[in-house]
Amino acid sequence: MRFRLIVILIVIQIITRWPAFAGEGMWIPMLLEQLNEKEMQEMGMKISAEDIYSINQSSMKDGIVLFGRGCTAEIISEQGLLLTNYHCGFSQIQKHSSVEHDYLTNGFWAMSGEEELPNPGLTATMMVEMREVTEQVLDGVTEEMTESERNSMIRNNAGSIIADFEEESEYQAFIRPFFSGNAYYMIIVEIFRDIRLVGAPPSNIGKFGGDTDNWMWPRHTGDFSLFRIYVGPDGKPADYAEENVPYRPKYHFPISTGGVEQGDFTFVFGYPARTSEYLPSDAIEMIIEEQNPGKIELRETRLDIFNKYSNMDPKVRIQYASKHARVSNYWKKMIGESAGIHRMNGISRKVAYEEEFSNWANSSPEWKEKYGELLPAFEETYALLTPLNVTYDYYREAVLAVEIVNYARSFRKLIELSENNDPLLPEEVEKLKTRTTAFFKDYYRPIDAEVMSSLFQIYYRDIGPSFHPEFLEKVDSKYDGNWEAFTREVFEKSFLDDEQEVLVFLDEYKSKHSRKLEKDPVYEIYQAFESIYLERVRPDLSELNARLDSLQRIYMAAQMEMQPEERFYPDANFTLRVTYGNVDGYRPSDAVKYRYYTTLEGIMEKENPDIYDYVVEDKLKALYQARDYGKYAAEDGTMRVAFVATNHTTGGNSGSPVLNAEGQLVGVNFDRCWEGTMSDLMYDPDVCRNISLDIRYFLFIVDKFAGAGYLVDEMDIVSD
Repeated sequence: MRFRLIVILIVIQIITRWPAFAGEGMWIPMLLEQLNEKEMQEMGMKISAEDIYSINQSSMKDGIVLFGRGCTAEIISEQGLLLTNYHCGFSQIQKHSSVEHDYLTNGFWAMSGEEELPNPGLTATMMVEMREVTEQVLDGVTEEMTESERNSMIRNNAGSIIADFEEESEYQAFIRPFFSGNAYYMIIVEIFRDIRLVGAPPSNIGKFGGDTDNWMWPRHTGDFSLFRIYVGPDGKPADYAEENVPYRPKYHFPISTGGVEQGDFTFVFGYPARTSEYLPSDAIEMIIEEQNPGKIELRETRLDIFNKYSNMDPKVRIQYASKHARVSNYWKKMIGESAGIHRMNGISRKVAYEEEFSNWANSSPEWKEKYGELLPAFEETYALLTPLNVTYDYYREAVLAVEIVNYARSFRKLIELSENNDPLLPEEVEKLKTRTTAFFKDYYRPIDAEVMSSLFQIYYRDIGPSFHPEFLEKVDSKYDGNWEAFTREVFEKSFLDDEQEVLVFLDEYKSKHSRKLEKDPVYEIYQAFESIYLERVRPDLSELNARLDSLQRIYMAAQMEMQPEERFYPDANFTLRVTYGNVDGYRPSDAVKYRYYTTLEGIMEKENPDIYDYVVEDKLKALYQARDYGKYAAEDGTMRVAFVATNHTTGGNSGSPVLNAEGQLVGVNFDRCWEGTMSDLMYDPDVCRNISLDIRYFLFIVDKFAGAGYLVDEMDIVSD
């Protein structure tokens, strides 16, 4: 009873705190009225929390979806039209592209519903309701339980809650921990499964500036794409079918052409992925000083190889466009994150806070008993965890980053089924045929061979011998340290890099053929590394992470108890959140000051026909030269492209609507400024800025550039 009372008190305390400053925070929508409405309205908001989140009437939450598995999108018409980022839809655009139909280079615009393209596997997930279920989830949990016993009890309780709900509902549900497991919420969702591509600009608009400008300000990227939700004739989510019809939403966002000005209130509504704002200094030091440097080098090595071959062959450029974007995005983010923590003296700040915490924890017998050993326990655990985490990073970033090795991994289940003569074997063979066709569509052997040679060499150099597979140690003796010769022999002897040979093998597959797979040199490489991970890394890694989960949960509760006057927001966990701030430029360094918006003129200033990322489309150039911006120009006659504000965002917020004081769509969030990418770990109000596409540039491109004005006609445009 005492433990449950503490939990309830923590939840009550969560909704009675005040922030250190406006701008920071990723707030739970259902708690906005208690926590944030007053402050938001004082900052300029003219609507109510009920307009944003309501379970009794349609509200803005009914116009927001989790797009795929990693982005946000918003509904902008009564016909289910979805707006998200270009980079969020990029993999779908790339899959539909070929040399003959190069939608990446030329863009794609469906001029009728019949031309909209289906995307198998793509989903849009809409939150119907959130429910606080902390007491039910923690029912029966006691302080005396081990972490394993505690987790088992929580899993069982959560499973029962979900099962009871779904038995009586047409919707699905899942439960997520908040505040490091001190609170729990059930998220009720509706999942749409027929999502079709409607429009995308050419990559020279949608990715203008490419990797060079990624994470940077000033930015001039038209980062948007359009999709549409389809449902069955009964209006319910359904798999793709020709008879499906456009979804009629409960809510869609009106679009304002009034733009934004310095100091204007804005808020972002979306699905931030992961933040870790409450970690101890040992964790920050591990990430910044030990993990990031190696991962940065490994990704940079891959990118250099991608670029070399992509610049030589347009087909390869299309094949590797999506892969390049995925690798590059986090590579540059890690560089900015590390630089930001160093600039803030972030580790020292955490240490200073921990000294304050230690003094508080030792100021009374009760607190000393509960929290006095927390910080030493963190130090000891992270000292053990760091080398294992680095090894695991290299397993993912050096071993599984080799495409053919990761592909070989997909045959593991086939071998397991073969050993047991499992009746599911034919089904697995068919899955592998589909996987094989998809894999080789975008695979280029020369790139992968060079990646293997380069990354394995770095793994061998940086990771200790105790984590080396036996074959890795033989490269020096058998190949005289020649990694290219080693790689060449692997590819010459393997059949897994030949699509037709693999398909023939699968067509004729019998259980006895599993031995050919197990003896394939690429599969042997995968199996060797996998065995090291499973036997020498994962057991200790799992144990230490479980220990940290327990310590972090206690530390989170302790921080709340230490600072009863503060308001805490939960770390992002891919659940719907609201963040808010003001339009504002910033000063990233001495003598540098950025204004809050960019214009089409800046695109022309960056134009360089010799660099693909800075090629300007001829039609866009003609519209600029004629100043033919239609009704989308700003009051000063310029064509605004992007703007920055102090909203606290992270990965997953890509594609989120940026809304003005009236709740009208004024932008689409697509990035953060590079100097503020450490905001996943520590927030700095002076430089943390979210970057958004000005909605008027989106309308201008759709209408004036693409000639798809019929799509604009679908939207509710508000002219201020």
